[in-house]
Amino acid sequence: MKIRKFETGATRDTDDGKFDWEGFISPVSMTFFAKYMHQHRMQADGTLRDGDNWQRGIPRRQYMKSLIRHIWDLWFTWRMYPEMEDRLVDLLCSALFNIQGMLLEIALGRDVKEND
Repeated sequence: MKIRKFETGATRDTDDGKFDWEGFISPVSMTFFAKYMHQHRMQADGTLRDGDNWQRGIPRRQYMKSLIRHIWDLWFTWRMYPEMEDRLVDLLCSALFNIQGMLLEIALGRDVKEND
């Protein structure tokens, strides 16, 4: 195993094989996503939901249906109104939300059912 040495005398192992979180995720993109998520916290009844409310679980089927609707709308907007960048950003964030939610459900091995 290789050891890195710094001019201060401190030592650490290398970054070999470690996730490069700083490189994989864009803080600029995630700022757009956080703004999108915050803007959609207000519910139809006027109450404000917790930012992590979605992590309680949403049916995979609902994520997929929503994702397809948003992707279809994204494609249409991209083709017909590419100058509508605010709309494109909103649609990209909505797709990211659904992808992230579906991925969480798969990672947790659950498929939440809707209350009847």
